[in-house]
Amino acid sequence: MKRIFDVVMALLFLCIFALPIAVITIIIKITSEGSALHWSDRVGIDNTIFKMPKFRTMKIDTAPVATHLLENPEQFLTKAGKFLRKTSLDELPQLCSILKGDMSFVGPRPALFNQHDLIDLRTMKGVHKLTPGLTGWAQINGRDDIPIPVKVDFDEYYMKRRSFFFDIKILWLTIFKVAGSAGIKH
Repeated sequence: MKRIFDVVMALLFLCIFALPIAVITIIIKITSEGSALHWSDRVGIDNTIFKMPKFRTMKIDTAPVATHLLENPEQFLTKAGKFLRKTSLDELPQLCSILKGDMSFVGPRPALFNQHDLIDLRTMKGVHKLTPGLTGWAQINGRDDIPIPVKVDFDEYYMKRRSFFFDIKILWLTIFKVAGSAGIKH
């Protein structure tokens, strides 16, 4: 049922957001060098690596690390980057990852390939068995504001209580978090 929900909703959102996706692509191409999309190596189900697309919000020479690890991350943002991140519009291309099956709407956010502390802790707790999500229990409970062990505790809580109705609750709460840009540092 979860997979059917993911596919139907991803197709619906791709149709709804087709025009904004086209406009964002044009804005990125006009205001910065490089591709409109950034493909990052992310950790998926069973710790397999997949390519996750996002609208590019950072300059093309930025190191492939979590934003909070950059010294003065603001200097690496493109002209449109801050707005795209604040509104989470940079995440729209991940609808394609949901269609492909690399991601779900709800699950733990996919770690970067080099976030070994997060990957190891998720593996120890069994969270690596879940399909990563566009949003998740940790995202609505702090997003960038929580330390990795707390994030993994939220991921484990989700894993033990996951259900269709819990997913709907997380999606509903995500709307309010995104609208208020809650938990976003950069």
